[in-house]
Amino acid sequence: MAEEINIGAKVQQFRKKSGLSLRELAAQVELSPSMLSQIENDAVNPSINTLKNIAQALHVPLFLFFKDDEPQPERLIVRRGENRIIGHSGEEVLYKLLTPTVDCSIEFCLMEIPPHTASSDIEREHTGEEVAYVISGQVELHLGDSVYRLAAGDSVQIPPATPHRWVNDSGEELRAVFAITPPSF
Repeated sequence: MAEEINIGAKVQQFRKKSGLSLRELAAQVELSPSMLSQIENDAVNPSINTLKNIAQALHVPLFLFFKDDEPQPERLIVRRGENRIIGHSGEEVLYKLLTPTVDCSIEFCLMEIPPHTASSDIEREHTGEEVAYVISGQVELHLGDSVYRLAAGDSVQIPPATPHRWVNDSGEELRAVFAITPPSF
């Protein structure tokens, strides 16, 4: 069973800590104040791209929205179906955290991209190094100024601070595992 995380409360906590009003943050991330309020009150689940934009505006790593406030007993195993989920199946890119927590020195995730969907509207970069392995499907990886076609069995290393995005222009779902160090979700 997936753990429930109150992302809205985390957004509100970091917004208040940064000294921004609801309207100020909403303007920075191009959302209506009403929509941001609904996110903060957990009436609406934000997309991963919206969360990335909010994290960027608040100058916090995205993974902090998914981190438990209370210390948990150390867990080493994540059982099938107990992954933390980022995103929503069928609506956008789905990320399943394969590591027990986000406060490890490496982050390991399963990425599922539905047909005719991209990981984001723009190329994104992070401070850490990323390695990905395509389990099934095929994808165009926009990496810096180049575009690479990857299929099942292919792997790629993405250097730190390299803009990239994944575009599934095929008719089948893409499934890939990736590791990032240091964690950036």
